[in-house]
Amino acid sequence: MKLNLKPLDDRVIVKAAESEEKTVGGILLPDNAKEKQQKGSVVAVGPGKLLDSGERGTLSVKVGDTILFGKYAGNDVKVNGQELKIMRESDILAKVE
Repeated sequence: MKLNLKPLDDRVIVKAAESEEKTVGGILLPDNAKEKQQKGSVVAVGPGKLLDSGERGTLSVKVGDTILFGKYAGNDVKVNGQELKIMRESDILAKVE
């Protein structure tokens, strides 16, 4: 994916996974019943938070990692027709292995 955004400091850009269209039992869900997805893929990472020592801290995630984040984490943006989230690394709950 070609992205013309570069996150700053300890921010990451995430493409949220698509919401489920059906329940496990096979029932189709209308748009208003779909839950907001809390899983996504990292598409860009910033250079790291600037520490008091003047050095940059390293991030725990890298491009391509699948992560879990809070329901209301980050800010939603639309770039080149794609829905993305920009969030701080501290908003990430877990990395999916």
